[in-house]
Amino acid sequence: MIEYLPRSKQHSELYLTQFGIEECIPSHFFGPAIRDHYLLHYILDGEGTFEVGGFSYRLRKGQWFLICPQVITYYQADVVNPWSYCWFGFDGALAETLLKQAGLTMTRPILNFEGDHLIYQYLQLMNESSGCHKARETRLTGLLCLMLSELIEFGPVTPPEQKESRAEIYVEKVKDFIEMNYAQKITIEHIANFIGLNRSYLCSLFKQQVNTSIQDYLVRYRINKACEMMGNAELSIGDISRSVGYNDSLLFSKIFKKVKGFSPKHYRTETHAQSQADYW
Repeated sequence: MIEYLPRSKQHSELYLTQFGIEECIPSHFFGPAIRDHYLLHYILDGEGTFEVGGFSYRLRKGQWFLICPQVITYYQADVVNPWSYCWFGFDGALAETLLKQAGLTMTRPILNFEGDHLIYQYLQLMNESSGCHKARETRLTGLLCLMLSELIEFGPVTPPEQKESRAEIYVEKVKDFIEMNYAQKITIEHIANFIGLNRSYLCSLFKQQVNTSIQDYLVRYRINKACEMMGNAELSIGDISRSVGYNDSLLFSKIFKKVKGFSPKHYRTETHAQSQADYW
């Protein structure tokens, strides 16, 4: 059983391209060849060999093997105890990240997973989704996400590729908080309470790492966001001001001019004139 799917126009971050199941005859093989998407095989029974990157892996029931896009691979069923497997082809901007979280990469393409019942369940649900007339793409993407979440949850614990210092972690938390909440009336006290550090200590730590204060970083982040909004003619200066956390338009204009050297109105006029010149 195999089903090929059209490229998803709705789910560019992650989408299924095909899925299937096969009981191979002895010595059945594929390759050497490349694929243009990710392909995960799960061995339901039997044995076989998978070759990639100069390495040969002897595989058996209960193991996954990953084929990455544009990588030459070869795989062959055992001559005595040939494998049967199912497979899931997929792609999208999130595919590599999710696979890494499951401990699967081009250099680590094998994963042990004792969960035949779960895999059969996802295969059945994917097959049954053919009855959906309007939401099949969404349902298939959801099932793919659920299946990958099982691999991530029960796969090996993968250490971070680069260990961050505690100071770097706190700095990233500050930046993330500002990115998510810059439109609100946030203060340094709010940020410190959220992270769980003393205000003075956090400010000192941030200054050492970033070479600017948290307050200056927040102000510049807001003003840069405001600049991005200037190209939207439907937004007034007041709309933009409120959208980046300043209910007082006069205060916003004063801060904007201090940071950018122009008033918001002048900046918008100059930016529009420049874009028109670039167009022509």
